[in-house]
Amino acid sequence: SIVHALCHANRFPEAHRRFLAFVSSHCVPDERTCNVLIARLLDGRDPSSTLQLINALVSEKPEFVPSLMNYNRLVDGFCKLGRLEAAHLMLYHMIRKGHRPNVVSYTTLISGYCSIGDVDAAEKVFDEMPDWGVHSNALTYSALVRGVLRKRDLEKGKRLIGKLWEVIGSGADVQVNSAAFCSVIDTLCREGLFHEVFKIAEDMPQGKNVLEEFAYGQMIDSLCRFEMYNGAARVVYMMKKRGFKPSLVSYNSIVHGLCMDGDILRAYQLLEEGMQLGYSPSEFTFTVMVEGLCREFDLAKAKDVLNVMLSKEGVERTRIYNIYLRALCYMNNPTELLNVLVLMFQSQCQPDIITLNTLIKGFCKMGTVEEALRVFDDMIEGKFCAPDEVTFTTIIHGFLSVGKAKESLNFMRNVMLERGFSPGVVTYNTVIRGLFKLGLTDEAMEVFNKMVCSGVSADCITYTAVIEGFCESNLINEAKKFWENVVWPSKVHDSFVYSAMLKGLCRSEKFDEACHLLYELADCGVVPNTVNYNIVLDYACKLGLKKEAYQITSEMRNNGLMPDAVTWRILDKLHGTVGKQDFGGQNGHSIESAFVNK
Repeated sequence: SIVHALCHANRFPEAHRRFLAFVSSHCVPDERTCNVLIARLLDGRDPSSTLQLINALVSEKPEFVPSLMNYNRLVDGFCKLGRLEAAHLMLYHMIRKGHRPNVVSYTTLISGYCSIGDVDAAEKVFDEMPDWGVHSNALTYSALVRGVLRKRDLEKGKRLIGKLWEVIGSGADVQVNSAAFCSVIDTLCREGLFHEVFKIAEDMPQGKNVLEEFAYGQMIDSLCRFEMYNGAARVVYMMKKRGFKPSLVSYNSIVHGLCMDGDILRAYQLLEEGMQLGYSPSEFTFTVMVEGLCREFDLAKAKDVLNVMLSKEGVERTRIYNIYLRALCYMNNPTELLNVLVLMFQSQCQPDIITLNTLIKGFCKMGTVEEALRVFDDMIEGKFCAPDEVTFTTIIHGFLSVGKAKESLNFMRNVMLERGFSPGVVTYNTVIRGLFKLGLTDEAMEVFNKMVCSGVSADCITYTAVIEGFCESNLINEAKKFWENVVWPSKVHDSFVYSAMLKGLCRSEKFDEACHLLYELADCGVVPNTVNYNIVLDYACKLGLKKEAYQITSEMRNNGLMPDAVTWRILDKLHGTVGKQDFGGQNGHSIESAFVNK
């Protein structure tokens, strides 16, 4: 039908209008079809429009009664919009139409009231349930628990949880019991009551109506989502004592989370223990783990993790070695890089271009450009695969990082061309930024002009590098000329370019010009981001310019930007700069309130 097709295309407003037009033209389908279409329209999450349509149907066809499921979905829709009064009216609406609200109706309404913090109203609805012959189930209690704990009423929350375990113990619906258990665990974690989760893991008070393995898995999942990875590992130990094994996905979540938290040694310990369960890390987890171990300079453990990954069936060995090589770049150990290359050949694993580029990058990062050139020469001689533009750019960057500007220019101008490669914008950006860092301003601009003459279009990174280079060389006038004559007319500029220019003006003590540029950008239809405003705001605060600082913050809001945490920290710094007497000893929150009131 037309209505179904419009709903399928996510054109719900039009679907509502078409169906309403059918009803207005006295073209009303049978009751079953109407309920099917209403159910489809409710997917559009506009309960007001759907209710308007239902009222039109009832007006045209008084005997029409929406299904109980559709009424429950209307209640849910209004609750999700925070319109609890309308949701509550739906209960009386369905009663007038001959329906008796069921446990889903009441639980949905209770959950809605709890979501807006009106626990008293939720409890009143809960108390009404027996009057209508409706028995609360585990999900009803879990909804109340969520509302009560949000109000930090821990004693009442514990009593309700105790009642919940009784309901679960006597309830036969495994799906409802499991959903309620998940909800309670999630609520406890959300409210920071992790000790209660551990107590549940030890006692398992929910009984046999929630499978223990499922319950443990849910606790691990919730703890990981709230970044309590050591707590999740504690639950794993409890599982083992009871003869259960965590799923490999759950176990990997714990190991990965510990790696991301910087607790690499604990993650490695769990890896060793998990191998007895048949666990091996995912590729993503392997990446963060070996990088973490290499940052800790623990090469022996990094090798162990590499061997674990290489022992997995179906892994792309070259890719695993590439990840390991990239991690080794965090260590100042060029010998180990070569050892890995030798190991690859010994295990009949052919290195690819990513392997060799990573190897070259590692040598350059460690300052051993000569080793990088040896690998490059072997590539040219055909011992390995041929170099690509990334190879050349990496070596050029390596030369510049050790101060060898002439060698880098020769490599770009001669060696690249001899091998059939023309420098692209990435290569040019690398050279320009590197030359500016070495203080070779004229040479950097010569390369920029050569890039333009060669038909290579500069990008925002190019312009950022040039402006930063001029500013760091105390050539602010040159930076201004470059901005006015090249960058602005090109229409190729972004917030990074603006930041470079604004930082340069502030560093050169040209606050008025920085403000003028900031406001001029907004006047020209270019909206600077919060970082751009914070740069100028920070300089105003350093100068103790209270009025100008708040004017900048007002401009942010006028242009649709909200001050972020950095903005408020800067303003707090202004508070200290101009003297606390101006604010009467206000704290950071008071400053924010004072500004909002402005």
